Amino acid sequence: MRVPPEQYCARLCAALMVLAVAGCNGSFLTRDHAASVPQPAQPASTSSLVLSDYLLLLQHLAQGRASEQAEIVARAQNEYDTAPTPSRELRLALVLSTPGHPATDQPRAQRLLRELMAHPETLLPAERALAFLQLSQIDDHLTLVAENRRLQTDAVREDQARIASANRRLQAELDENARLRKELDEARAKLDAIANIERSLNERKPGTTTPHP
Repeated sequence: MRVPPEQYCARLCAALMVLAVAGCNGSFLTRDHAASVPQPAQPASTSSLVLSDYLLLLQHLAQGRASEQAEIVARAQNEYDTAPTPSRELRLALVLSTPGHPATDQPRAQRLLRELMAHPETLLPAERALAFLQLSQIDDHLTLVAENRRLQTDAVREDQARIASANRRLQAELDENARLRKELDEARAKLDAIANIERSLNERKPGTTTPHP
């Protein structure tokens, strides 16, 4: 169920393009805005810049070398640890949800995004739309992963049950064969004993004597 980085990037790019064209009603001029400060409506062009910035970040993460990926992840985590603003939390969630690098952690990204969507007013409209889109994709993906894991577990359990049943039948056949061999050996032993008795009796019979004249 793993999505290749190229396919993921293409999907995300298309989704962000839709959001940008739709002209999300608002954006941000600084990423680390305070959640309590109301944001004035921003033009659609600014929303496009916001979404493009996120898209470039994720493209670099999905397509970069291992060292670049590690740097992007470390920066996002460090910025969030230093000041966990909604924008930084969203950025970290997007980084963690992107496949194709060792730090991919979609369950954690899901938790972060759910925290954000529990208080959507803390996000700018463009960020809110992106968070909702990404959370929907993660939910779908993890649901499929869980279902696939369940099916695999059920298949393994069924295979184990079939193997156990086959082993029981085989053992029963082996036990039955052993019982029949034992009975056959006992029957042969009895026949041999009878044959020995008959031979002994024959040997003990007196020989025919010739009458004297």
